[in-house]
Amino acid sequence: MTTLAVALISVGGTLGGTLGGTALSQRANREQNQRADREREQERHEQAIQTRRDLYARLNTTARAYRVAARDAVEAAQRGESIDPALLDAAKEAWADEYSQAQMALAKDVLDVASALNRSLGVGYSVVKQLAGSPDPDSAYQRAQTWFSKALSDGVYLLRVTLRHDLGVETEPDFEQTRLRMLATLDGKRDDLARLLAAERAQVPGTVGGAR
Repeated sequence: MTTLAVALISVGGTLGGTLGGTALSQRANREQNQRADREREQERHEQAIQTRRDLYARLNTTARAYRVAARDAVEAAQRGESIDPALLDAAKEAWADEYSQAQMALAKDVLDVASALNRSLGVGYSVVKQLAGSPDPDSAYQRAQTWFSKALSDGVYLLRVTLRHDLGVETEPDFEQTRLRMLATLDGKRDDLARLLAAERAQVPGTVGGAR
């Protein structure tokens, strides 16, 4: 073998080794980038889930606090104690803030429940505000106690289990039927109570169209 042939073989071997090394390096870089992309995507996914959990926790907490504040106001009034309206108003505002944020993030079935509960809590607020001027105080207190301990309590419970199902924490096969049934019950009882309150406002002297 000539010296030239040996030199060409040496150059070819060196070039082949360089190209092979470059290809391996490029492949390793691609795999590293793909792994980094997967890790970033997983991190974004976990962060999104955590953000949703935090929102759901706040939504559940403020709904419960709002109902409890209204119920406590009713019980205090029935005992003849003074009521600090700031407590109920603060609970109302806290719920309103979380509900406003949740409206932009909730799936439709969850939003249906949250919206129904929002209207129901609003009716509950009216129940408390109308206690003092009710023409039939005994019936008004009984109506308020029933609303906060039964229908509205069930509404808050419905929100909680709906949120848990959406997060995958609970998995009840027939939950959709249960959700629709409880939602229809809550809507019906809320509408009935709203009509009673409107009729009562119309009986109060000094009101126009039921508004003070």
